Amino acid sequence: METKKPKRKFRLWIKLLVAFILTILILLLYSRFIATSGLVIKEYLVKDENLPEAFYGLKIAHLSDIHYGQTTHIKEIKKIVQRVNETEPDIIVITGDLLDRDMTYSEEDLTSLEKELSKLEASLGKYIIMGNHDFTRDEYNTVISNIGFTNLDDTYQILYKEGMDSILIAGVSTGQKGSGDFSSKVEDALLKIEETSSPYNILILHEPDYIEDFDASKFQLILAGHSHNGQVRFPFLGAVILPPHAKKYYDNYYDLGKSKLYISSGIGTSTIKFRFCNRPSFNLYRLVNQ
Repeated sequence: METKKPKRKFRLWIKLLVAFILTILILLLYSRFIATSGLVIKEYLVKDENLPEAFYGLKIAHLSDIHYGQTTHIKEIKKIVQRVNETEPDIIVITGDLLDRDMTYSEEDLTSLEKELSKLEASLGKYIIMGNHDFTRDEYNTVISNIGFTNLDDTYQILYKEGMDSILIAGVSTGQKGSGDFSSKVEDALLKIEETSSPYNILILHEPDYIEDFDASKFQLILAGHSHNGQVRFPFLGAVILPPHAKKYYDNYYDLGKSKLYISSGIGTSTIKFRFCNRPSFNLYRLVNQ
């Protein structure tokens, strides 16, 4: 009888080991093939008394970190375009990393991407900025010139509606572009923006932690990407994998006092082709002044 107990214990440990391996395998398969698919729309109501009356109800669709070719292929791009257009946005922004530095794109890949993204519709404007992956791609400038988006890198536009009511939307390219000082670049742009005396300013940037390098209070609404909100998240623990320049600000929303910061969880994957507790998504903001 005594010799059977060690055998039973051994069999129990074997069963537990097999169950553990199967659990890990299922989680990996889920994270790779299921959690990276589908598309969630995260909707936010943004209230600010500075918003001009003519822009009451303004809708902004915010896409980010598509990383085309990783887990987001042309089939997913078509679905994204359909879902975004169904929301009938006034403004569409892409806050960087449309392309991926580790991908090899054929001419057909890029032509298909351009064809589909050019179908995105917005009544007031479509804007894009460069992400740290885009910076490494020679094809980037050609692609964005062919999709009908305004390149808002280190510049701004003033949007008018119903006469003289206006808002300002500004953008800054990735802070990892070149060796120049990021804060100086933004401060120079801020000096020009202050001359416009716009009552409501929107900023789009890629890496959210760079808001520490300039006076973010000049903008009522800041939209960023890069963090993916933590591409892999665990219940109670939150984000467990975060890229550089998204260590302090990485979650969905931060109240910065005079500014509201929203960070997209993105659509694609970077470095590893996994998502967990964080499905692909884009943000939809509806702006009101009361």
